[in-house]
Amino acid sequence: MSSLLVFGILTAIIVFISWRTLFDVNTHGFYRFFAWIGMAWIFSINYEFWFVQPFSITQIISWILLVYSAYLVIFGIILILIKGKPSNKRNEENLFGFEKTTELVETGVFKHIRHPLYASLIFVNWAILLKNPELYLIIIASIATVFLYITSKFDEKECIRYFGDKYLNYMKKTKMFIPYMF
Repeated sequence: MSSLLVFGILTAIIVFISWRTLFDVNTHGFYRFFAWIGMAWIFSINYEFWFVQPFSITQIISWILLVYSAYLVIFGIILILIKGKPSNKRNEENLFGFEKTTELVETGVFKHIRHPLYASLIFVNWAILLKNPELYLIIIASIATVFLYITSKFDEKECIRYFGDKYLNYMKKTKMFIPYMF
């Protein structure tokens, strides 16, 4: 399958998922869309290299990042669903159902980082890049990472608006993406 076809299919899926926030620059979903598009481009170029030279250092690092990403997203979503108590009572149309948390989650992966799902996307972004690192793809991965950082900042604004001082205090105790570091 050609890279352009893969990119077209992924873009169609991303547009379908993101349609509610595509034209609202005040939502985190707007910026997440552009990060996803960058990641889709990198994947569409690098999917053919997924298992090439499986024991090279870049492939090993890539698989470590992918496994860690899976851990963050799986346990992050489980905690959001169990402890975050998502509810449609939180009337914010730009959020996915599982994002409409009514309780602040401060345990598990959320005890150390505020954005395990966006951290997961950042690590996936770089893991996909490492399958076949090229200079122009490094630039795209960097831009996608910046968009995920901006996404997180807008998400924090939304959380502060909903949870207030409780979220501000939570921010003081946690890092954004990497425990104890950043």
